[in-house]
Amino acid sequence: MKNIQKMIVKVGTSTLTQGGQKLSRRYMLSLVQQLVQLQSQGIQVVLVSSGAIAAGRELMNFPKVGRSLPAKQMFSSIGQAKLMQTWSELFSLFDIQVGQVLLTRDDFSDRKRYLNARDTLHCLLQHQVIPIINENDTVATKEIRVGDNDNLAALVGNLIEADLVVLLTDQEGLFTKDPRLNSDAKLIPIVEHINESIFALAGGSSTKLGTGGMVTKIEAAQIASQSGTRTVIASSARPNILIDLAQGKQIGTLFLEEITARESRKRWLVSEKRKGMIIVDAGAEDKIMHHGASLLASGILKTSKQFDRGATVEIISLSGKAIAIGITNYGSDEIQQLIGKHSACIEDILGYSYGTEMIHRTNMTRIKMNEEKTL
Repeated sequence: MKNIQKMIVKVGTSTLTQGGQKLSRRYMLSLVQQLVQLQSQGIQVVLVSSGAIAAGRELMNFPKVGRSLPAKQMFSSIGQAKLMQTWSELFSLFDIQVGQVLLTRDDFSDRKRYLNARDTLHCLLQHQVIPIINENDTVATKEIRVGDNDNLAALVGNLIEADLVVLLTDQEGLFTKDPRLNSDAKLIPIVEHINESIFALAGGSSTKLGTGGMVTKIEAAQIASQSGTRTVIASSARPNILIDLAQGKQIGTLFLEEITARESRKRWLVSEKRKGMIIVDAGAEDKIMHHGASLLASGILKTSKQFDRGATVEIISLSGKAIAIGITNYGSDEIQQLIGKHSACIEDILGYSYGTEMIHRTNMTRIKMNEEKTL
């Protein structure tokens, strides 16, 4: 498991508090040191951090209130700033900037919000800023809650096409039995396919502060696996755990991807309803079909039907044949203003820019001889 370029690291409340009620700056610093080292090695890292509710309870001197959603949202509202302040202070010791990103399920199900979240994360990573992600507990209702940060980490892994999702916990991984109750329990090093028998090995959460046990971690691993990303469940207590994983060492339980990220994207694109068409010139057709290029405004002749940014559209050649399917970075009204223009002119024309590509090659599937082929 080498050649990792993007890694998602999720750390839960019970880990951040080290079993207590307050955030452990000592543990958080050890994690920061590893993330900084990974970044210095050229690995893009994203931290999915719980702990806002625990931080809020601490700031309010641990009041005796119920565990209702409004109470949790109150604690989260108070503690989110404290949590980010702590992370920011620790990363600043190494001259590293962090950026807070709060997400809900809507950010993954709504295509525009999905693209905006993806673009924001890519921009942060490109500028050597470490994104720190949490669910937006303050505004998230039951309908739009992801529910736990394990699943959130898996969704973010899909969002930025990460190579590895690391779920840090108080266990060394997935065991044949509960190791806290059975001395003969054995660690399962690799899971090739997640099925009911794998879920049956998982018990509920035994922590009072956290929201997810082993079941949610396996659910997260399944989400990641189906989108082409590997997952490791491992002990947060192991020194240099992230460094060792990046070096390819077998630690914890590794859940393999069921399909490649490319195949996952291809299946999704082919199954999506097309909202419109973009007609391109011969030069753009050649670059897309034979050179795996993105679609630029300079190669577009016209659009057909109205569609928004993030829509799935067909790319049509001059001869009228569909040559590719892709997700647009711009809506049809915007593309109409950019037809035939150089990419450097986008911001001057629109007053803003979502990037130089109308459709990026990673969000495009070629159609050739009645076969869809992902770029």
